[in-house]
Amino acid sequence: MITQGELSGMILAGGQGRRMGGRDKGLEPFAGRPLVAHVIERLEGRVAEVMINANRHLDVYRALADRVITDAEDGFQGPLMGIYSGLRAATTPWLVVVPCDSPALPDDLVPRLVAGVGRADIAVAHDGERLHPVVALLRTALADDLAAALTAGERKIDRWYARHAWCEVDFSDCPEAFANLNTDDEKRRLEQAHKESPTS
Repeated sequence: MITQGELSGMILAGGQGRRMGGRDKGLEPFAGRPLVAHVIERLEGRVAEVMINANRHLDVYRALADRVITDAEDGFQGPLMGIYSGLRAATTPWLVVVPCDSPALPDDLVPRLVAGVGRADIAVAHDGERLHPVVALLRTALADDLAAALTAGERKIDRWYARHAWCEVDFSDCPEAFANLNTDDEKRRLEQAHKESPTS
């Protein structure tokens, strides 16, 4: 079994937030705190280090995490570049990756990914209907292979995963936990659900 000391956690917050008018999604206020703060809670105490992949407002993010990792290459090249940057920066054999805009992720996300990875190199959350490629556990030894894929022009996460031994981890008991915030309307709906949740 993978131990806490063998795990790093990284939150992907390096996007441009185009569907929210270019705002930095990780720092959007949500239920009185920055959105990323809700996600950090799902990692703290379960990993050796919490990193945030960000490309702006770095000082603000540094106050929230153990380390801030910028993309290895400029140009907002998407989540696969963020994942590569985290694999390269991690000092542990495994990296848990999560997005900054899913504030209701399961509290037991990390142990369930760890329990589900088996002999695979990548474990990806599945909510019973769809896969969530940016909620995953990956071996950090994959960094060199991903570097080569990025150099060859690959930007699709699922296509890169398919090159490796990967598996789905079943989260069909809590599909609502993977709701993410891309627009102001989604943010309002999620905040209302958060207020109504018995655990909020």
